[in-house]
Amino acid sequence: MLYHLALILIGPILFLQGKYVKRVTPKLPEPDGHRHGEVGQGKGLSLLIVGDSAAAGVGVDHQQQALSGRLVAPLSKTNAVRWKLIAQSGDTSRQLLDRLHAMPQEEFDTAVVSIGVNDVTGLNRASAWAENVRLIVQLLTEKFGVRKVYLSCIPPMHLFPALPNPLRWWLGLRAKQFNVLMSAVAESERSCIYVAIPYSGDLAGIAGDGFHPGAEAYRVWGDYVAELIQGGVAE
Repeated sequence: MLYHLALILIGPILFLQGKYVKRVTPKLPEPDGHRHGEVGQGKGLSLLIVGDSAAAGVGVDHQQQALSGRLVAPLSKTNAVRWKLIAQSGDTSRQLLDRLHAMPQEEFDTAVVSIGVNDVTGLNRASAWAENVRLIVQLLTEKFGVRKVYLSCIPPMHLFPALPNPLRWWLGLRAKQFNVLMSAVAESERSCIYVAIPYSGDLAGIAGDGFHPGAEAYRVWGDYVAELIQGGVAE
């Protein structure tokens, strides 16, 4: 892989840039707002949102502006939605898997997963990443009764303003490769859909830290996944 060769050739530069970014990038809090609720009328739909800081809504001030709010609002126009958000900033796929194991059993129709950025930055092995994604899907379907799992793609890290080059380029390569592996897991699981979110080319909706989604990116993400979910419910 190209990123393996690059790590060998420019590893010290990447390491120093990574330390610099960690030191200077502002640490944004998770937003205020409810993390569960029931809203809307119509056919019942239970929704579980799980993952990392992006799932938690870091980058905006309130959950209504974040992924949960941007998902629930359009879905509640056609469905009676019972929803829950389980997300923690900094979580990797392994930590999310552990978190799901620790949760009490509860039934949901649909799950939306946001995970992977911390696996990329944490230099987790590609094989471990793919296996963790597969296990997350398996746990959601077997423990929580989820009939459809929507795996959100890792965002285009090669566009993150907070990252200097060549670190931005290198992490972008890893993110793209991890997305290929996530897509392959989705193709192998009947209950799973890989979601290639149609972010704008310049990632204009990014938050002030140059790393997390902002309100516009969450709107695009939420609207897109909500449309996929509504299409599946209507089938």
